[in-house]
Amino acid sequence: MPHHEVQSEDKILFFKKEYISEFVYGGIDGAITTFAVVAGAEGASLGIAVVIILGLANLIADGFSMSVGNFFSTKAQRDNFDRHRAREYWEVDNLGEIEKEEIRQIYATKGFKGELLNQVVEVITSDKDVWVDTMMKEELEMTKDDKTPIKTASVTFISFILVGSIPLLAYIFAGLDSGIAGAELFVYSSVLTGIALTIVGALKSIVTERNIMAGIAETLLLGGLAATLAFFVGDVLESVFM
Repeated sequence: MPHHEVQSEDKILFFKKEYISEFVYGGIDGAITTFAVVAGAEGASLGIAVVIILGLANLIADGFSMSVGNFFSTKAQRDNFDRHRAREYWEVDNLGEIEKEEIRQIYATKGFKGELLNQVVEVITSDKDVWVDTMMKEELEMTKDDKTPIKTASVTFISFILVGSIPLLAYIFAGLDSGIAGAELFVYSSVLTGIALTIVGALKSIVTERNIMAGIAETLLLGGLAATLAFFVGDVLESVFM
């Protein structure tokens, strides 16, 4: 029974909890940017084929770009942690007394004193790994993130593609001769995007531990503003160049 409880705490729906933030922000970015492309194309009165082409091109290019950025950001954080950790090992090996005194000062400021302080210092400094971990956390305020660059980038890309494709679904089905009238496509796309942003906004609230309704409203507002701006830009550009 305890094993199942740990499993439920480690996952939200079918996502590992530590990666849900990548899924959320990849999904929000994907839905908003793709819907902005759709809105801009609609404002410029472009054809269904053009909307699909622009939307899919944006989806792949932006999704890849975002995942690459996520990969290098996560890798840089891990490299920075490893570099500081290696330096702490060197200092423990070569400046042991100074490092031991730093441990003493750290725990003295926490209220330890006398024999208890001596025991704490002795226990921590008797194990080099514990010693270094303590210095990393207490002195440098750095903890290792277990998320790997490959996994964070993959989750970001997958969520960007999955959620970001939703605004295009109405146009893709229309392109397959589903019988949907041209004037209705943008409405269908708007509704589908709203549903997607509502779900992802709720997940974002879980990640940030905020009120769910506030998270949904914020996500919908940002998506609506981006789409409105793109629609009017497309409308203006059409009147100027077409």
